[in-house]
Amino acid sequence: RDKLNKYGRPLLGCTIKPKLGLSAKNYGRAVYDCLRGGLDFTKDDENVNSQPFMRWRDRFLFVAEALFKSQAETGEIKGHYLNATAGTCEEMLKRAVFARELGAPIVMHDYLTGGFTANTSLAFYCRDNGLLLHIHRAMHAVIDRQRNHGMHFRVLAKALRMSGGDHIHAGTVVGKLEGEREVTL
Repeated sequence: RDKLNKYGRPLLGCTIKPKLGLSAKNYGRAVYDCLRGGLDFTKDDENVNSQPFMRWRDRFLFVAEALFKSQAETGEIKGHYLNATAGTCEEMLKRAVFARELGAPIVMHDYLTGGFTANTSLAFYCRDNGLLLHIHRAMHAVIDRQRNHGMHFRVLAKALRMSGGDHIHAGTVVGKLEGEREVTL
């Protein structure tokens, strides 16, 4: 709330769809349309990383342009969760540095595909450089959906917060990303 300077009402956001197939320019246009249309923030889908049809650097550039254009036109602070998840810690940090240089307020990390240590490294970088870190729960079900092994999502969420995440993708009470009502709320 402090980063977006918005209080006294719910924050409204969405994940850009379709999750795959848009060019970086069209992706940026979708971000702009959402933010200009009244949303407070938008988010990369966890599958959006660096595909041949939309490389991460191009996506970051077009999203930053959309972010600042919508802010200038609305007079409001806007946000977008740029997915910095990468195959190595070095590449992930390179993406986070670029996001910060562009003036983006938030980066996102998929903790299972990136790793817990990478998550903590990114959290330290974000904390030291004024970025928020959103932790996505892609593949969480391999850990928390089986009753005979793994850990409860509440425990997992606390561990991820302790590793430095500012906020966590916790799912919803109903729908595709469904979780237990008590845990999600």
